[in-house]
Amino acid sequence: MLFNSLIFIVFAIIFYIVFKIIGKNIKGRLFWITAASFFFYGWWDWRFLSLILISGLIDFIAALGIVRFPKQKKLLLILSVAGNIGSLALFKYSGFVAENIDKLLGLQGSFSLAANIPEFFLITPVGISFYTFQSMSYTFDVYRNKLNPTRSFFQFFAYLSMFPQLVAGPIVRAETILPQLLKITPVTGERKWEGFRLVVSGYFKKMVIADNLAPLVVAAFSAPEINSSSLFWWGIILAFAFQIYCDFAGYSDIARGLAIWMGYDFPDNFNHPYISKSVREFWERWHISLSTWFRDYLYIPLGGNKKGKARSYLNLWITMLISGLWHGAAWTFIIWGAVHAFFASVERFTRWPEKIGKSAVAKFVAWLFVTIQVLVAWVFFRAETVGQAWKILKTMFSFQGPLSFGWGLDISIFMSVIILREIVHAFGFDDKLKPRKPVFEMLFYALLVAIIVFFRGEGSQFIYFQF
Repeated sequence: MLFNSLIFIVFAIIFYIVFKIIGKNIKGRLFWITAASFFFYGWWDWRFLSLILISGLIDFIAALGIVRFPKQKKLLLILSVAGNIGSLALFKYSGFVAENIDKLLGLQGSFSLAANIPEFFLITPVGISFYTFQSMSYTFDVYRNKLNPTRSFFQFFAYLSMFPQLVAGPIVRAETILPQLLKITPVTGERKWEGFRLVVSGYFKKMVIADNLAPLVVAAFSAPEINSSSLFWWGIILAFAFQIYCDFAGYSDIARGLAIWMGYDFPDNFNHPYISKSVREFWERWHISLSTWFRDYLYIPLGGNKKGKARSYLNLWITMLISGLWHGAAWTFIIWGAVHAFFASVERFTRWPEKIGKSAVAKFVAWLFVTIQVLVAWVFFRAETVGQAWKILKTMFSFQGPLSFGWGLDISIFMSVIILREIVHAFGFDDKLKPRKPVFEMLFYALLVAIIVFFRGEGSQFIYFQF
């Protein structure tokens, strides 16, 4: 079920009406959140509800066992991780692994491993990486004595499956949400308006910006021949950079807004990543819930930077390569992670962001350099194959071809809408992004709603649903 679909609007209206009727009944709330979230996920394919149940039950039971049988806590943690990673490996990576083994051993036809994998296991369940990581973090925190496990089945599954963030994050920590689920936080008029702003901003990012850029990007990467213009590909990769940001940040904004209407708070998942002046800063601003997950549950447990420089670089590379693999079962994603690991390693070794200075020119140069690095990495992330990525990069840095984008599309209306939004925002808000008068804020968001209705792109699935 997509946020940008009519059926979701109907689902959300029914959910909030019933949620309001339930009122302050905590047990009723937890049951309704769980039941509605299972329905929300099952709308895509009810068969894969079993994966959420199995993944959740593994960690729910393991966490209780860790507290009850402390001498066996390490074994229980290992079993929990094995169960979750096993589920991921089976449904997300089995085809990829089998294909690569077939190539390595020269297996073909009916003798190949890939040909003998049941079709059911070649379907990647929507959001499996998100809810699996969220479930595992619960067990990790109980193991580390950072969290007391809940004995309530519905409290745990309300945390794990809450529909706003179920399929594309943010990856919410149990220590953040579990206590909130047992409290009744009044949703005041101010809070409702805060949620409305986030929801509308999210839909604007997704439906107006991301969905209008998507056809350009899809057409470029699906073309039978690589366009020979450098400028064309720099434009396309820049378009993809904003598409994926607005698509994913838009989803996160909608999720946060929907949670606020329920009386809960999700952490912010993005903080203007494209203003970063170092690769490290980029990862502190991009997909924050995932980057902090890998920091806390992989990089630091591996030793972080506490076991010498060589080990710190190794830990960095392991973390980034696994981060790439988390995104998808393809060499393009692994190389994307490797590219970021390389740039981050060079940055850590040379310490160039610190040495370049703090003047306006130095900051601009640092921003430009980091932006180019991020765009280069996005080529691998979006390319259909590694070969296509190398051809695109070769074209980008050949600096040849016609000096036009050659998109064959008049985007003047689209750009006019964006400019109009910025003018109204600049006129109605001060330098601290506070409305000069309440009426200006109301008019601004009314304008956004109108733009969403009349200038939305062709509806498409959120990019991160595939992960």
